[in-house]
This record gives sequence, structure tokens and C-alpha cells, in this order.
Amino acid sequence: MPRTSAASRRRSAKDSNDRSRPLAPAAFVRAVSKLLVPAGNPALRPWMRAYMKNQFEFLGVKTPVRRAFTAELIRMQKGATADELLRSARMLWALPEREYQFVAIDLLGRHVRTLTPKHLPALFSLVRKKSWWDTVDALAATVIGRVVLNARAERPDIQNEMDKALQSPNLWVRRVAILHQLGWREGTDSGRLFTYALTCGHEREFFIRKAIGWALRDYARHAPGDVRGFLSANRDKLSPLTVREAAKHL
Repeated sequence: MPRTSAASRRRSAKDSNDRSRPLAPAAFVRAVSKLLVPAGNPALRPWMRAYMKNQFEFLGVKTPVRRAFTAELIRMQKGATADELLRSARMLWALPEREYQFVAIDLLGRHVRTLTPKHLPALFSLVRKKSWWDTVDALAATVIGRVVLNARAERPDIQNEMDKALQSPNLWVRRVAILHQLGWREGTDSGRLFTYALTCGHEREFFIRKAIGWALRDYARHAPGDVRGFLSANRDKLSPLTVREAAKHL
């Protein structure tokens, strides 16, 4: 793999940006490409494609390398408006290699406090495009879930938007609704979590069954007794896969 020193990466990011203000979306995307394309390892591409069921192309940049190369550039986007961040994300999403979608998620996650509930439709638009568990789960946990949690103090009804998402015909949108409380711990609306599990418990779709189990397992780290009781009372309404995932650490 071509080697690029940390110093040269910093110079590249600095050269592509005036530190006094963020890059415009098109310039940001060009700067990302300038950093990642030389870092690509052709030997990794077939393996990465296969891991994603040959649905996407790859540059051949592993996650730690990608983040190391782009962290400073993403940090320097502080001050970009929500519209600019979302435009950058859409432009990255349009590129064929999967690493660009990951950079878009890193960008939105790094500046998630710039986003508000009015941007949820734009975020769900990303969920529906080039959908697979890798991008969908990251959007759920590090972007959409955090937008909802950040807004809850001023908008106590904000999770109604997730209730609507749970009714979507798109399985990936439903998966986001199920997973949006990951990491909320004591902030979790357990009634909503358990209701979502029962609402979708009959579904045969693997990614829905797995998501329910994962969401329950995550909450079980904070409230094991509540999850244990829920599983005991509703085992017949959930798939064996869901129960196994939920009870993995109980």
C-alpha cells in the first residue's frame, strides 16, 4: 500500500483548506478523494467487495486508515451549515466506492449537533440509497439516533418520527427506527423499545430480527432485569434469532 506520512497528510489537508472557514461541499469531496485514492490498496479490494456480497466497489482503504487520513479534514468542516454538510454527504454517497459513504457518515457524526429534526428526511434519504447494514447501522447509531436524542429536551415528542419510520415499507428505515436508541442507556424509552420489538417481532426478515435482538442486548447492559423479564414474557412473539441475540450477555 502506498505510504503517506502523518505530516504529509496534515499538509495535504491544510493545503486544501483555509483554516478560517470550512470547504465548500465540492471542494471537500475533492479533498477527500485526493487523500484516499493514493491510500487505496488494490489487494484489499476483492476481499472487501466479497465481504459486502459484491454490491459495492472499494478503494481498498481499511477503516483505521480512512479515519486517520480524513480526521483533520473532517474536523476543519466545523462551521459548515447543515445544508452544506448534507450536500457533501450526498456528493460522497454518489461516488461508487464504499469508503466515500463511510466518510460521509464520519462527517455527519463529527458535526451532528449542527443537524436538527428538520434534517431527518434528508438523513433517511441516505438510508434508502445504497442500503446495507454497514451504512444503515452507522447512520442509525451515530447520526439519526443522536439527532433525536439531542432534540428530545426541547421536542419531547420527537420520537414520534421514529414511530412513523417503523411503519415504513423500507426494511432499512424500519431497522433505523429499531436501532435509534443504541447507547442511550438510562435515557432509553424502554416502553418504546419493547413496543417496537413486539410490533416487528413477527417479521421474517433477517435484518429486522437481528436488529431487534441487538437493540434489546444493548439495553440489557443497562437494565438486564427489564430485558430478561421482557424476553420471558414474550418469547413466543419473537424469533429464536432475536432471543439469542438479546440474551447473549444475560
